[in-house]
Amino acid sequence: MAENIDRELGWDDYIEKESDFILLKEGDYNFSITGFERARHPGSEKLPPCNKAIVQVHIESPEGSTTINHNLFLHTKCEGMLSAFFEGIGLKKKGERLQMPWNKVIGSTGRCKITIRRYKNKDGEERESNQISRFYPKEDKPAFQAGKF
Repeated sequence: MAENIDRELGWDDYIEKESDFILLKEGDYNFSITGFERARHPGSEKLPPCNKAIVQVHIESPEGSTTINHNLFLHTKCEGMLSAFFEGIGLKKKGERLQMPWNKVIGSTGRCKITIRRYKNKDGEERESNQISRFYPKEDKPAFQAGKF
């Protein structure tokens, strides 16, 4: 019986699971946030060192299901992207000031635009992966009113 627990493998352990990598077509998808971790961005040409959140964005599609790790940088240069994320999961309204409620992120749902990122790996081979280019604002649905259609 196979264990369904993430754990370190030993050098002599048996393996059987195949790669479950799926490249989604570019387009709009529903998502749910299945994980979140706090990390640190070491700095780059475009952004100085800062905190970052890595959110696991899970997508079910006709091609299969996949999870994309999406970085959210906690820096004023990226404040618009942070606002778009929280608007996309319904935790922020447009124009409002918000203290980021990280404890409410896991389990949130929304809709996003997926694009394909093309890059070369360290061996010079061309690769593709999915990335989230946009979170759509979560629309407020009108409350149901009996007798109104």
